Amino acid sequence: MTDTTTTRRVRMPRTGASPAPDHRRHRLLLLGTGVLAALFTLVTVSVTSGQVPMAASVALRALVGLGDPGDVLVVQEFRAPRMVAALIAGAGLATAGSVLQRLFRNPLASPDVMGVTGGASFGAVILLAAGASQSLIPAAALGGGLLAAALLGVFAWNSGLAVIRLVLVGLAVQAGLAAAVNLMVVRFPAELATSAMQWTTGSLYGRTWPEVWSAGGAVVLATACAFVLHRRLAVLDLGDDSAGTLGLNPSRARLQLLMTAVALASLAAALTGPVAFVALAVPHVVRFAAGPPTPATLGLTAATGAMLLLGSDLVVQHLLPVNGLPVGVITATVGAPWLLVLMLRQNSPVNRSNG
Repeated sequence: MTDTTTTRRVRMPRTGASPAPDHRRHRLLLLGTGVLAALFTLVTVSVTSGQVPMAASVALRALVGLGDPGDVLVVQEFRAPRMVAALIAGAGLATAGSVLQRLFRNPLASPDVMGVTGGASFGAVILLAAGASQSLIPAAALGGGLLAAALLGVFAWNSGLAVIRLVLVGLAVQAGLAAAVNLMVVRFPAELATSAMQWTTGSLYGRTWPEVWSAGGAVVLATACAFVLHRRLAVLDLGDDSAGTLGLNPSRARLQLLMTAVALASLAAALTGPVAFVALAVPHVVRFAAGPPTPATLGLTAATGAMLLLGSDLVVQHLLPVNGLPVGVITATVGAPWLLVLMLRQNSPVNRSNG
């Protein structure tokens, strides 16, 4: 009797612990299915709604070039570029935020808080001021984002990237670059001021296929790089000594991940302007719903970012009485309270004592 009881006591924890991974996979599958269904719904609403309303079957056929030529023109040339730009930029911003937050181990690290999107806007506006071709905007935005990252490193690195100092320096960099952008917009000739205004709050208005193919294609490539490098984040979580033992150079890996995240956020900003708080809020929501980060949750983060930005743009287009409102106004309205809550939590006595 004693041996039988002992055997049962040893075996029962094993059988009881096994369903946990299956439960998490099931939850991820449900969340992924829900997000994809929401994306399909939003895409359908995006191509059917507007001054020329269409049935869903007509609009979806027009999206692939079938049906009446007038419907195909409206959907493919006016609605689809804006929709695709929202999907790509939202996914890129959310992915960049997830990588930065895990890399810095800082829930407040995101491209907009750290000034990267402000730097991207600064580079794009300088290009417009110089009268250069708008096809070079992705390169200019990338240069501006790298400039902002360099400024952040110079002013915040000596503090060991402490949470509050990182946020304050990042907000200062963002505000300074935004002020420079506003100054240049005010001094622009009238014909350039309108096209430059999107770089102050973020907008998807007037997106065209050439812009989507250039900046959007670069965002897709940078997102793919982030997924390829994502495994290195798991190794870095083990500590520098363990990472070195496993054959990973921690400094080089951090630099690669940082440059990938900065490039991703800058190129997304080249497509939409500095849309705020998508990169900050989405990774937190996905972590809360799906659990610890994995490649699967990174994919879920990208899809949720695409859903949030497209949904916000549809609100701007069809649910608000003000025409031409930038999508960044919606995301900032939602995200500003989220940033305040995060900062209060980071500065709470419990977190200070744990730190």
